[in-house]
Amino acid sequence: MPEIRIPYEHDGRRFEGVIVHGDNLQAPRPVLFVQPDWKGVCSHTIAQAHEAAGDGYVVLMADMYGVDYQGETRTREQLATGMRAIHRDLAFTRACGGKAYEVLLAAARSRGLVDASRVAALGYCAGGGFVLEQARAGLDWQAVVVFHVTNPNPVVAGTPCDIRGRVLAVHGSADPVTPKAMMDAFEAELTAAKVDWQVTTFGGAVHSFCDPTANFGPSQYDEKLCRQSYRLMRDFLGETFAAVKPAQ
Repeated sequence: MPEIRIPYEHDGRRFEGVIVHGDNLQAPRPVLFVQPDWKGVCSHTIAQAHEAAGDGYVVLMADMYGVDYQGETRTREQLATGMRAIHRDLAFTRACGGKAYEVLLAAARSRGLVDASRVAALGYCAGGGFVLEQARAGLDWQAVVVFHVTNPNPVVAGTPCDIRGRVLAVHGSADPVTPKAMMDAFEAELTAAKVDWQVTTFGGAVHSFCDPTANFGPSQYDEKLCRQSYRLMRDFLGETFAAVKPAQ
């Protein structure tokens, strides 16, 4: 699958996002803006982007950590520290994530890769929290999908929820990173904001079941659940986009 590196800057720092699409791209595809997990843009998360893109989508993967982060080489403690620094800075999360979306979408459109009338976002783990904070700010995405989200609740209490598209969360009932009370609060937030939402909970599943590198205690990859998650996402997005007239 082709990978196109797209450099950009935010607040004096250098970042590099990635555009990923299938080999048989015959016509513009819907956009899937992806916020990866706490490793940022690296070989592991780019592999997930390939899986998400398949033949149906063009993935725009955001970089929130900066060039040279090399998340796949960092310890869990280092990754946690890096993730928390971003998560606690709502202004940065929205601004840097917004810059990534703007630049990557423009690059994909200039290459004739995408149908920009059909746009969704996907977040893995920590990236799910980043995507949700961007969506709360009112980005015009028709759908938001999160897999085993780490931070589903607003980092700033009382943040208005202006999520405009449908929401699908795929989670594990035994996830110790994001327990049921946090997901209950997330559901209550979406309900109060009159969002069209659904949550699929896998019984007994822990965290990171869509991350093939996860093999530590509360974070465990599960091939079957990973396949099911992508099927759920594709069905959900297919239903969402069916009502949208493709761009001419």
